[in-house]
Amino acid sequence: MKKLLHFRFIAMVGGFLLLSSFSSDKGRYYEIAKNLEIFTNLYKEVNTYYVDDLDPSELMRKGVDAMLASLDPYTNYISETDIEGYRYYTEGKFHGIGADVKDAGERLLVVSVIKDGPADKAGIVPGDVIVKIDGKPTQGKKADDLLSVFQGVPGTTFNLTVRKTDKSEKSLSITREDVDVKNVPYSGMLPNDIGYISLTVFSRNAASNIKKALNDLKSGHPDLKGLVLDLRGNGGGLLSEAVDIVNIFEPADQLVVTTKGKVIEWDRTYTTRGNPVDLEIPLAILTNKNSASASEIVSGSIQDLDRGVIIGQRTYGKGLVQNTKDLGYNSKVKLTTAKYYIPSKRCIQSVEYDDNGEPVHIPDDQRAVFYTKNGRPVLDGGGIAPDIKLEEKTNTPLLKALKKQFMIFDFVTELVQKGEKIDSLELYHFSRFNEFTDFLKRKNFSYETDSEKLLKQLSEKGRNDGLEGSFSSHIQAMEQSIQQKKDQEIAQNKAVIISEIEKEVASRIQNVKGKVKMSLRNDDEVKKAIEILNDQTQYQKILKGK
Repeated sequence: MKKLLHFRFIAMVGGFLLLSSFSSDKGRYYEIAKNLEIFTNLYKEVNTYYVDDLDPSELMRKGVDAMLASLDPYTNYISETDIEGYRYYTEGKFHGIGADVKDAGERLLVVSVIKDGPADKAGIVPGDVIVKIDGKPTQGKKADDLLSVFQGVPGTTFNLTVRKTDKSEKSLSITREDVDVKNVPYSGMLPNDIGYISLTVFSRNAASNIKKALNDLKSGHPDLKGLVLDLRGNGGGLLSEAVDIVNIFEPADQLVVTTKGKVIEWDRTYTTRGNPVDLEIPLAILTNKNSASASEIVSGSIQDLDRGVIIGQRTYGKGLVQNTKDLGYNSKVKLTTAKYYIPSKRCIQSVEYDDNGEPVHIPDDQRAVFYTKNGRPVLDGGGIAPDIKLEEKTNTPLLKALKKQFMIFDFVTELVQKGEKIDSLELYHFSRFNEFTDFLKRKNFSYETDSEKLLKQLSEKGRNDGLEGSFSSHIQAMEQSIQQKKDQEIAQNKAVIISEIEKEVASRIQNVKGKVKMSLRNDDEVKKAIEILNDQTQYQKILKGK
């Protein structure tokens, strides 16, 4: 019956579009109606006669996703099960249990728990493995498969069985709730009278929370010499919040962003509207490759207006505006409707993507030049380039492999299980690095570099071409050289690995707040920001382009 209603609905849409063909754009509407009819007939025939049973919803979802994937990475279908992720980026809350679960090999691993959320109240901790839901084993399931279970109606309950670190299993009853996520997890003071605020998402009230944090810093520290606003890893959110955050440091009626799209009536100009908090305080904004969208509006506008210094790595390059349209049945389409342009009139949208939807680097000489308020040259077409560029130390193949294989996470879980003594996070320093290297050996940790992958391909090509004997010894020598370098990398990255261990330990004690606080201790971007903000000659020289 549901299938029949679905087909009738599509037929009605096709009929409506067919009637519209008498308009001035009748040729275009005829093509839409014709192709809708073809698609409907195809969908019906496949569902009715294909040799194996099919899930109609799954088949339709694949078709919709494939269609939208041909446009850009940000035009997406938001199904009923995806709607909570959408709510998180707009409202800063979602219906669920307040636990982040990742795929770790065959494990469904709990990697973080929101304090006072349903999971926390039930006794779930990072390191737990989800083995059953309502008595049914989770074997073969992926983390995404759990969303429909976790994100139910607030007040409803379900049973979750977890395997603890001591291998014992515990059955828990969990009541779903409306979970609030703090968009400003930490603010505080850095050395040399510099303030610090971390923003993780541009959800509702992000600007007011930053404003409050800044006012608290100013009232508690009259000698405040500068502010660091950390937007690293911040994937964006509400455009209005980005404009209001710029307004904290810029006066009213300042142009922040303009959106331009196909429908001219939808073009908008966004300016600051309220009274600023501080027009003079020296400002440094931290960015990295995962700072996107609203993060780029803030950092790009501050750069274009010469109001602050940007430190870190080039941002993601998402200069597209999305609007959502309701599709019925609690689903939506998030549709790219415009591009946005910051005060210098540049669009920082990346112009090319790889197969994974990641922006492709475009050489600077292929980008258009624009100018800041003070006449500094800035480029379009691929993110915000920092005024001071620093390499990201955790972006090496070794660190990526340690994180992807949850080596640091699992090691810290063992430390906690053994009763790691932590009297004060401020005084805590991990010094037993040999324990970590022993752990890696115990877990048979290994990883493959891009060079090793290329050598394997070369070796295979050589065998296929009958050339193996002529260069196999050279390939073996290169493989040995790569392995020697990999063996040395763990020792060479000791300081970075220890810092990652300390951050993970802090997250177990004080959640996101603890992790942020601990990360500041060994943070090169933060150290550079403190240096620049305390040297006004250098600070002004950067803003004036000298």
